[in-house]
Amino acid sequence: MATIKVKQIKSRIGANKEQKSTLLSLGLRKISQVIEVEDTPSIRGMIRKVHHLVTVVE
Repeated sequence: MATIKVKQIKSRIGANKEQKSTLLSLGLRKISQVIEVEDTPSIRGMIRKVHHLVTVVE
């Protein structure tokens, strides 16, 4: 399965509870932290939910 790298670029301070839990579900806890996850529709949905806080790194 293909993988993608996701990087947190902004703080989760000020984000609502759902967005904070989505970041934790992705495994992001710190700014500039990069994680590698499988490219599945559910992961893409989580990234779309917090698109203003993360970026996809190639």
